[in-house]
Amino acid sequence: MMADNDFFNIAQTLTTAAQDDPDRLAVIARHAPDCLGRTVLSYAQLAEDSSRLAGGLLANGFEPGDRVVVMVPMGLDFFITVFALFKARLAPVMVDPGMGLKRMLLCLSEGKPRGIIGVPRAHLACVLWPKYFVTVKKRVVLGRFPSLFGLKNFKKLLTGYPLLPERKTSAEETAAILFTSGATGPAKGAVYTHAMFRAQVESIAANFGFKFGGVDMATFPLFALFAPALGLTSVIPNMNPIKPGQADPKKLIHSLVSEKCDSLFGSPALLARLAEYGESEKLVLKGVRLIITAGAPVRPTLAARIGALLEPGAALVTPYGATEGMPLTTVDNAEIAEARGMTEQGFGMCVGRALPGIRLAILPISDQPMESFKESQILPVGEIGEITATGPVICQSYFEKPKETALTLVKGPDGTVWRRMGDLGWQDAQGRLWFCGRKSQRVVTERGTLFSVCCEAIFNNHPRTRRSALVGVGRGGHQKPVIIIEPNAGLNRGQWAELVEELKKLGQANPRTRAIEIFLRRDSFPMDIRHNAKIGREKLAVWAAKRLEAV
Repeated sequence: MMADNDFFNIAQTLTTAAQDDPDRLAVIARHAPDCLGRTVLSYAQLAEDSSRLAGGLLANGFEPGDRVVVMVPMGLDFFITVFALFKARLAPVMVDPGMGLKRMLLCLSEGKPRGIIGVPRAHLACVLWPKYFVTVKKRVVLGRFPSLFGLKNFKKLLTGYPLLPERKTSAEETAAILFTSGATGPAKGAVYTHAMFRAQVESIAANFGFKFGGVDMATFPLFALFAPALGLTSVIPNMNPIKPGQADPKKLIHSLVSEKCDSLFGSPALLARLAEYGESEKLVLKGVRLIITAGAPVRPTLAARIGALLEPGAALVTPYGATEGMPLTTVDNAEIAEARGMTEQGFGMCVGRALPGIRLAILPISDQPMESFKESQILPVGEIGEITATGPVICQSYFEKPKETALTLVKGPDGTVWRRMGDLGWQDAQGRLWFCGRKSQRVVTERGTLFSVCCEAIFNNHPRTRRSALVGVGRGGHQKPVIIIEPNAGLNRGQWAELVEELKKLGQANPRTRAIEIFLRRDSFPMDIRHNAKIGREKLAVWAAKRLEAV
């Protein structure tokens, strides 16, 4: 017989918040009315609407356990939809629309959804590319669409059915399939259980100081979903979440001030926009006590610039983790500043200490599956290897990808399942984790291995460098290391030649970059869509190989 704590549904957190403070606003989206014309939802309304939609879905042929693609813009309808799916024991399949049409369709197909809830263009995709939607039997449209396609209307399901009574859900039941961004390889569907969601909510609440009644601006849909679970008011800003690097900082600041937000989640690209605008206007973000950034390590210079906009006592924090497990560690702007000297000397980015409940181990670098590891295989302090972690926030499988799952999971000395994060790093004597780059992006030469984050930091020190990227050209073990530079401003041929000579001197002065002799210029880098923060080094490596062949 299962104990009560074996039953949990992440939607229960919403029910609790609605009982504690029903009139408190759960979601604010002033610029984007929902299907009923509302721009705000109280906790009571969100709880009721999601229960009513859940009842409507089940009454119209959806069945518990079904996977349902969600293609609803970030706003009130998005929150209602996802919490309704949780309540109905339907698993939302979340795919980043910014990854490109072909890759998105492939992910949707791999998720084998039985249903789809989305805007008209999502259903148009079903018509235009039916081979990717062969498993879809139930479709719900948000908005108008010709009835000849047999679609159920979202508004009717939301308003025409009784509330679904609360029911027990096994904590280990699949809650959602969240696809990785695919920034450094094929996107994969991480299987989230309700227990994993609960562990994440508890960790975020305990380690980031969120309190019931806070007001958070979330610029990334998946993180926004944590706000109602934490008892926060979620403010949806007027921006395209697919393109955070193009957000209008003036609009963001206006929302922060007018809605009295005390916290903000944003990618490094978005924070760079805020920093530039804040500096030009000499702003202080009054009332904002916490800014969380993730998606890529935040540069010490950016952390310092954002810190200068905050009031005394407020903090910028950046957790380390991935879609498959978050948060694992965290570091604030004070510690980033303390570690800045080492970062700029090529030791990697300090991402802080393991959070309670998380254990870390640095294992030897290998691209092969590993069934288990022994205590004796864990690398000593200071040695770079693959970051491996275990804890309740770690997902245990990819959806229907046993080979990929076997490649990333490994049993520890006590039989506990650990996840190989695909990232390289080391731990110092204080227990802090230092991130050195992705395993797949290391450059293996005849003289040794070079790590992207470590090497790039050396060249990023130059005032004329906006960013740099380390890539390898040639076969593994015999690669030529190449540094690609994106200058801060346009340079003529003579200025570029001068910059190369100065960069070579920087490289030769540091043992980590002494082997780099090839410098290429590119005026813009391919970046990841989700956070606009990760460099597409795989694409740059192909580009560099072609450039060198042409020489």
